[in-house]
Amino acid sequence: MLTNKTTPAGRLNGEAVPAGISLPERHIHEECGVFGVYSVSTADVASLAYYALYALQHRGQESAGIVVNDDGVFTSYRDVGLVSEVFPPERLAALGTGSIAVGHVRYGTTGSDNKRNVQPIVVNHYKGRMALAHNGNLTNSLDLRSQLESRGSIFHTTTDSEVIAYIIVQERLKAPSIEAAVSAAMDRIVGAYSLVISSPSKLIAARDPNGFRPLCMGRLRDGSVVFASESCALDAVGARFERDILPGEIVVVDKNGVKSDTSHCGKAPKKLCVFEFIYFARPDSVIDGSSVHTARQRAGAFLALEHPVQADIVVGVPDSGLDAALGYARQSGIPYGMGFIKNKYIGRTFIAPTQTMRENEVSIKLNPIRSVVEGKRVVLIDDSIVRGTTCRRTIELLRRAGAKEIHMRVSAPPFVAACYYGTDIDDPSKLIANHHTVEEIARIIGVDSLGYLSLNDVVKLADNTECGFCTACFGGGYPTPIPKDGGKDRFECKISERKREQHA
Repeated sequence: MLTNKTTPAGRLNGEAVPAGISLPERHIHEECGVFGVYSVSTADVASLAYYALYALQHRGQESAGIVVNDDGVFTSYRDVGLVSEVFPPERLAALGTGSIAVGHVRYGTTGSDNKRNVQPIVVNHYKGRMALAHNGNLTNSLDLRSQLESRGSIFHTTTDSEVIAYIIVQERLKAPSIEAAVSAAMDRIVGAYSLVISSPSKLIAARDPNGFRPLCMGRLRDGSVVFASESCALDAVGARFERDILPGEIVVVDKNGVKSDTSHCGKAPKKLCVFEFIYFARPDSVIDGSSVHTARQRAGAFLALEHPVQADIVVGVPDSGLDAALGYARQSGIPYGMGFIKNKYIGRTFIAPTQTMRENEVSIKLNPIRSVVEGKRVVLIDDSIVRGTTCRRTIELLRRAGAKEIHMRVSAPPFVAACYYGTDIDDPSKLIANHHTVEEIARIIGVDSLGYLSLNDVVKLADNTECGFCTACFGGGYPTPIPKDGGKDRFECKISERKREQHA
């Protein structure tokens, strides 16, 4: 995660670090998860949204929100925290019943994590109300927001999701329907967006023409329609997976059934974020026709072919490294073993009270099984290396448990570039691969050898050969024009800084 921690004076990656410098953690975060349901009758749609958001919790742990639409009357609750914290039974019951619900879990890549940025966004306008949940990140949001503010628009959040809401409302004042307004808005917004939107009488799902972020559709037994970021959320509510929303597609559900607008389809190459398969998505999900579990095993198999090594056991770093470790073991013939136990009772709010404990936080979350690794040559599989600090501590745990050799294999290429499409990588200077060779990184993190998955093989992870990928963060090039300022806090900087940027 690229959340920040302040460190004491010391050394990072063998280089001097002044006291107080802010450093990111290891794991990358993605922005959020969205869900929507259109019930064929008035029902407890809030509970459906609750269970779906629980299944999507891995996509965002900062905040959660649900909006229930009962014949045009919107009841909502949103707050900072996990789904279970935000929605105790009495709070969920207070949302009442309705025919439509929209839900959201958030990890923000634009805007801070305070309560004002919690989604879904609810808007009252001349032609009705609208609730919007967004997964992704716009690349032209700063320009659009500046244009809107110059015409008198007043923003209440610091997210690009509110920019999308404003653009849709602007278009709705001229358009004959909400779906026509969404279509017109898609001509103006650029970047990654999977949207679930409720109007007073309709539920709408839309996906950007590149298809950066996943979005799928399913049906309940009674014919009710659901949309979700991942198919695991459909499973959680008992819905049958029907299909993925196409890149550029708008799907509208109302009392007359389901309609599809494909006028934006085919306008851009398919560029699903490849990190959905490597890390973000749950392994039991199917995205754009490909199993995440299978894709991660394929990554491990490719690693075994690219970076073979003589070893006694293959272990994965829980949780996202486990499937790739299994794939490596099967391809190489080296036995697979469970080398770590993960503490399941450390919540996201765990804060170590002392600096020593903060430095040893990895040993609280992970503990190696000595009988599995002692005296062994270990192949260690993980999903990525951001700056190497947490990775190094994981390796130190294995060394203390008696591992004879450690050969690390990473199921992604090295991170070398910022992401502008919803992954929280906005400062290339903090990426270890931009400052050190593979051999140097191996020495820094303390392994006997290190191998990354190649850019050539990472695009082969999907079973669906028609699934195109975005690999910009690995140096594969940006599919869209990139902004001058793509920082997470670009709407929160000082007014003087914003003016300088706008007139630069």
